[in-house]
Amino acid sequence: MNGVWRIVAAREIVVKLRDRNFVVSTVVTIVAIVASLAISGFLSSRPDKIEVAVTGPETAVVLDTANSLAEAADSDTTFTGHPAADRAAVEQQVRDETVDVGLVPAESGGWLLLGKTAEDDDATTYITAAAQQLALQRNAEAAGVSLEELGRGADVRYDLLEKGAVDPGLSKIVALVFAFLFYLASLLFGMSIAQSVVEEKQNRIVEILASAMPLRQLLIGKVVGNSVLAFAQLALFVGAGLAGLAATGRADQLGQIAGAAGWFIVFFLVGFIALASLWAVAGALATRSEDLQSTATPLSMLIMIVLFAGIFLTGTGRVVASYVPIMSIVAMPARLAEGTAAWWEPIAALALMGVAAYGIVLVAERIYRRSLMQTQGRLTMRQALALED
Repeated sequence: MNGVWRIVAAREIVVKLRDRNFVVSTVVTIVAIVASLAISGFLSSRPDKIEVAVTGPETAVVLDTANSLAEAADSDTTFTGHPAADRAAVEQQVRDETVDVGLVPAESGGWLLLGKTAEDDDATTYITAAAQQLALQRNAEAAGVSLEELGRGADVRYDLLEKGAVDPGLSKIVALVFAFLFYLASLLFGMSIAQSVVEEKQNRIVEILASAMPLRQLLIGKVVGNSVLAFAQLALFVGAGLAGLAATGRADQLGQIAGAAGWFIVFFLVGFIALASLWAVAGALATRSEDLQSTATPLSMLIMIVLFAGIFLTGTGRVVASYVPIMSIVAMPARLAEGTAAWWEPIAALALMGVAAYGIVLVAERIYRRSLMQTQGRLTMRQALALED
């Protein structure tokens, strides 16, 4: 009888793989992940063409210098000038949105950038730098010195102390993806387990199963089967994401993100074993499918808490959450992605998760056995624990 759980696990896997909705949703999600990353990479690689309405002398020189500065900074930003008769004509073009910004001489000297409702950051950065460079060049010539001599000592270099660190914006996106993947997989497979249990109980199939195998073996099979499926699906999603990320030209940061993603899958697998046991308990406590909304509410709230913690927690809060079982599924890989966790921290957090998961499974198994054969009505966990085996 010790190997009966393998039959149950194989049945869970086969039934799920034959479910057209499950297969289609998995394929669609993978395609969506790859497509979204491909579109993001395409949009980020497109040159940013800024149309500028200009008037007055030297505006062409300013735009040429701005283009040179953008090229030197490896930016895809380019500026194209559209001459206008006067400032009023420039303002009209900006209001009509035939151009992005306007550039006119300021009455007090220098230049004035004109926008309709908001500032264009690239225009502000490069056109301002170009105007300043040209002004320095004129002032240097007037003072009888070279531009290099005038600017001596003003160079600023940026040196990264941790050259392998992931871009902060990208690490936030990775943490957000981890949180949503946890949420979707936990609900999808967890609810599937609960519905399977309550259907077997409602149709009295569980009575036949109980006469053929120990209920403990039935629970183990359900948990193992769905855990294998959840692990495989999650690995596909993460693999698609990493492949898409590499295709967008971020291969230099792929190593650290791939490491964090690997830890996320491991944390999820260990934590999901505990969650799957609790989902089975939610099904066993119910008598009808309608009861699941009540018996599964605590689990749904827990998953929502982990989702919001993964999205919104930062700093010390995220550090603490990375050691709290279940929450660490999302919080610790997020810290690894942003490079704020030492090498030993995921090992310690995973050990805590393993201990907590083992304890949860033991309690869940006891509640499952004691409540599965009770068909008189919906039970609470306290009532189930008070029952005899």
